Amino acid sequence: MTTERFLLKDFFNPETIGIIAEAVAGAYPDFNAGSFVIAVFDDQWDGRELKQRMRQASECLRAALPDDYEEALAILVEAGPNTAEAGFAAMVMSDFVEAHGIDYFKASVDALAVFTRTISAEFAVRPFLVRYPEAMLARMLDWADGPDPALRRLASEGSRPRLPWGMALKQYQADPAPIIPLLAKLRHDPSEDVRRSVANNLNDIAKDHPDLVVEVLGSWQDGSDEVADITRHALRVLIKQGHAGALELLGFHPDPDIVVEQLTVEPSPATIGSKVAVSFTVRSTGATTQPIVVDGVVHFARQTGTSKKVFKWKTAELAPGASVPIRRSVTLQHLSTRRIYAGTHAVEVQVNGAVKAAAQFEVEADG
Repeated sequence: MTTERFLLKDFFNPETIGIIAEAVAGAYPDFNAGSFVIAVFDDQWDGRELKQRMRQASECLRAALPDDYEEALAILVEAGPNTAEAGFAAMVMSDFVEAHGIDYFKASVDALAVFTRTISAEFAVRPFLVRYPEAMLARMLDWADGPDPALRRLASEGSRPRLPWGMALKQYQADPAPIIPLLAKLRHDPSEDVRRSVANNLNDIAKDHPDLVVEVLGSWQDGSDEVADITRHALRVLIKQGHAGALELLGFHPDPDIVVEQLTVEPSPATIGSKVAVSFTVRSTGATTQPIVVDGVVHFARQTGTSKKVFKWKTAELAPGASVPIRRSVTLQHLSTRRIYAGTHAVEVQVNGAVKAAAQFEVEADG
């Protein structure tokens, strides 16, 4: 028996769109909720992906509301708090602003500040950072100082240079300096969601400016749990890459006194669709206790060349002479982000960013 996988785009369905329709009708009696729902689910609906479905719903809202943008927006602002039960689909309200409100800075940004309390407006705020960089960043700095955690998170999440599914903020990819003070304001935020967003923002920045992120986080170190958590999460990609400054900041020596023994990959050959088991032991040869982070670097064969994937496998402290056995499985199933090909694959054991052992294994087509 097989079941269909639920996708984010499936949040946009007759039930959630119906909730939005009822909320808007409650704020605007001339709104025909039934006709709106019919218009949303046109004959192209099934072929639309997440952002396309969101935009289809917001365009249908635009067609059903008054021609004057600010009049239409006022209706949606009144309706917004009543869309909470629509969950993720309530982002339609912010998408309306993203699609139609760029020429109305104050009214649009005020509305996003309302909508984000129901569901984050992190996508919709980004065009305003591009069009009005100084004014929008000033507004975000005000949000960062304010009492509302939804707005504080929007300030951080909305300014991420590489927000997944969001418009890339190329100005901050090139020069993230303008958003560093914003993130600094939020590093001790009482909300874990806000602090996690700060870490994700720094992780985005690290993809283009790794040394800057290590420098910033180094200047923040004050012994607090909040900054320690942000530091660990923000440096996760740099740790996988073996960045010496990131490793040092987290207390991991880039060349630990350890050996990796008895590395095996079984079975070999394996078949596409199966798994292999990677087993080995990490043993300390040092005279003092050493913190270690162990990653598995798998080089998957492709039609031409290989592709690399780093897996987080173990974090531990090794006393002198101590050892830790590690056994992990690596799937050879096709994924939406990676196909498996027959051929020679390889596994490297990386400890504190340094490769300490490697082994190859073969993969064959099933049947």
